[in-house]
Amino acid sequence: MPFRMATTDAGFAEAFDALVNARREADADVSADVKAIIRDVREQGDGALLRLTSKFDRHDLEQTGWCISKAESAAALEGLEASLRISLELAALRIRDYHEGQLPDNRDYIDDAGVRIGARWNGVERAGIYIPGGRAAYPSSVLMNAIPAKVAGVDQLVMVTPASGGSINPLVLAAAELAGVDEIWRIGGAQAIAALAYGTDKIKPVDVITGPGNAWVAEAKRQVYGVVGIDMVAGPSEIVVVADGKNNPDWIAADLLSQAEHDPTSQSILFTDDQKFADQVVEKINEQLSILATSETATTSWNDNGAIIIVERLDQAAPLVDRLAAEHLELAIDDPEALFRKIRHAGSVFLGRHTPEAVGDYVAGPNHVLPTGRRARFSSGLSVTDFMKRTSFIRCDEQALRNIGPAAVALAEAEGLPAHAASIEKRLDQS
Repeated sequence: MPFRMATTDAGFAEAFDALVNARREADADVSADVKAIIRDVREQGDGALLRLTSKFDRHDLEQTGWCISKAESAAALEGLEASLRISLELAALRIRDYHEGQLPDNRDYIDDAGVRIGARWNGVERAGIYIPGGRAAYPSSVLMNAIPAKVAGVDQLVMVTPASGGSINPLVLAAAELAGVDEIWRIGGAQAIAALAYGTDKIKPVDVITGPGNAWVAEAKRQVYGVVGIDMVAGPSEIVVVADGKNNPDWIAADLLSQAEHDPTSQSILFTDDQKFADQVVEKINEQLSILATSETATTSWNDNGAIIIVERLDQAAPLVDRLAAEHLELAIDDPEALFRKIRHAGSVFLGRHTPEAVGDYVAGPNHVLPTGRRARFSSGLSVTDFMKRTSFIRCDEQALRNIGPAAVALAEAEGLPAHAASIEKRLDQS
């Protein structure tokens, strides 16, 4: 059964601390496994990919084919049932529109000292996106990773995805075609991350890697960071719902299960000021679990990691929600804006009774690749700028250098760096 507590309980502070600090991510021994896989790919290249794919995904790349052709992905898009294609295109349109609004402005101006300064943004040359292929097909993840990359101006976008038995879901291929993915490789796991980071004879290295994956993929991204950029190290999915008794308990139950069905380690937490409503939600969760196709996963998640927290007043939830810094936060209350103003830490917030988190997974527009494991305290969801870098520039004429150079000389000498000082002073002496 899910954990249940109330702010009025004598041991609430300690119980809530335990909930906040509970570890749901993979054990540390994954690190050694991933390190060995990365070393294997670096040393053996395509040979390691061939062997590891056969071992983990049960197909021979030489027989099934290493990559998917543009003709195959185009055919997958053309072959979609009409209503599904319309839905996919709507999602792509909304995601693209939202992310185009994230494009940063270049800066170029002359300040009061006469120095020209500014910054120019450029997309990286090659980016890699990882698309999971285990528990389900995720065309939405293709759109959420690929479209921001293309909006950013990435020249070559490379997708890797595990192909169990050699096959890739046609809907994933259709999404890749719609989003403009340039290369698709039938490779998954930590070995795919290693190939993207270091390159092989067949796969050229990339500059940035994004996308969700299992514990091995997340750890591989952590280990290759610095060789390439990454979006984040993501853990199990999570949702926090703040709801009053005016909600339909059936709706809130479905919202909580929408994350529980992702993985047995996912977490769903309900805050409410209505004990009776909490009981009704639990009843509806049990009803839905009895018919849910993903019941086994969702039941384990809800029983092992779920929580219900009873507060005396809904505004008491704000500091508690901030401590959780959840990936997804729903505010299903009369005045969500008032509570939203008090929230500092959340990956994405869903305002009102008619904004289920699931709409953000597909068609709302903002990115669904979000920080987990309390990382919303210091990081944000995937954006266009994850595929870009900023280059600053400076230009001084003689007068501008006279205006600011002496201060630079003084600071360089104070730091004990005479060559720094001399490179400026020699110019000042001749001007």
